[in-house]
Amino acid sequence: MFSKFQDHIVSRFPFLAEKKLFLAVSGGLDSMVLLHLMKHLPYEIAVLHCNFQLRGLESFGDQDFIQNYCDQNDIPVFITQFDTEAFAKDYKLSTQVAARELRYSWFYELLEEKNFDYILTAHHADDNLETFIINLTRGTGLDGLIGIPEQNDKIIRPLLPFSREEILKYAAENTIEWREDSSNASNKYLRNKIRHDLVPILKEINPNFLNAFQKTQSYLQESQEMAEDASIMIYQQVAKEAEDDIHFDLNQLKKLPNYKSYLYQWLNEFGFSAWKDIYDLVEGQSGKQVFSGQFRLLKDRSTLILSPILEEIKEEVYHIHESDTEVNFPLKLALCNVGHITIDSNKTIFVDAEKIHFPLVLRKWNEGDVLQPFGMNGKSKKVSKLFKDEKLSLIEKEKIWLLCSDNQIVWVVGIRQDERFKINNTTNKILKIELQ
Repeated sequence: MFSKFQDHIVSRFPFLAEKKLFLAVSGGLDSMVLLHLMKHLPYEIAVLHCNFQLRGLESFGDQDFIQNYCDQNDIPVFITQFDTEAFAKDYKLSTQVAARELRYSWFYELLEEKNFDYILTAHHADDNLETFIINLTRGTGLDGLIGIPEQNDKIIRPLLPFSREEILKYAAENTIEWREDSSNASNKYLRNKIRHDLVPILKEINPNFLNAFQKTQSYLQESQEMAEDASIMIYQQVAKEAEDDIHFDLNQLKKLPNYKSYLYQWLNEFGFSAWKDIYDLVEGQSGKQVFSGQFRLLKDRSTLILSPILEEIKEEVYHIHESDTEVNFPLKLALCNVGHITIDSNKTIFVDAEKIHFPLVLRKWNEGDVLQPFGMNGKSKKVSKLFKDEKLSLIEKEKIWLLCSDNQIVWVVGIRQDERFKINNTTNKILKIELQ
């Protein structure tokens, strides 16, 4: 196995040469074999061990075992302890999810703090099979069926081609000691039930089942790569990126015979899971929305708009004083007195400085707000009607700010100036306000 592993890591991960590598070591069979293999290869390594304090004295026995092994073999080791159950309770997580979050958060902290490059974990082929079956039972797409990736950002899994049987045989041949996790014997966890009850039946049906499974996964990987290539090509035809938002043209999208698959491919990474609601949104009424944790998808006429959910701004009223020449938050505005006007645009207004009263106020719009739009000879219009005429989406409306003098609107910023503050033949002082 050593030669096979050496060839694999050199061919698949040539960039690891001369890098500093952490090895995540629990003390179990798989991680101790990985440590033994890497110890005999020319890489700079150090060990990471997490004590999750879930198995009483047994957890501390694992910690002492790792510490003694690394001391005896002159391998740098970093150990931490977590109150996993308290963390899980505080954040309403399962114990397994809590342990995973704690582990990887600490791993990435150590990468930066100690200036290491990658973390190697001991996931192997049987782990991959179990993950495949778990995802299959829960319902999944191609991403779930291709299993555990051999590399995910800074996490690398060099044992994935190797079976548990190969690893056990290598440990026996090299008299490698390890710690047996007593929880692995329990069928309390779904993964253990699959490992103890289901996988042996599959291997009994076909002794070469694991090899057949790995071939199937390679075919699925190729299919996924083809799907990703097609997804990118169609995305360029259907989607338009605008600042923080992405606009999907529904007229173009609905021409595709399998547009739901493309939507899944594009939106999955943004944390959406209510796929039926998303597919219904395509034919739904304008204004309907679907939310993920940090994003929302809005139906706006013939467009789907993907945007981040904006954090609430605690203070929604901001004052601009007469001495201010620029504003940097919540908008970037420049203010200056000028002797004449130039060609204006929606991003620049010129107002009669004697008609306004400082401090000016920047605020969000309210449903009852009214202005006298420039060029309408003093006729009033609701701001909401102005938005409708401008065909603004809900997301665009939420981003709009009003510049006000006393309780009167001077400017619907970036859209329309108010008639009451325009310059005329009697104007003595012109104030230029520009959105930057």
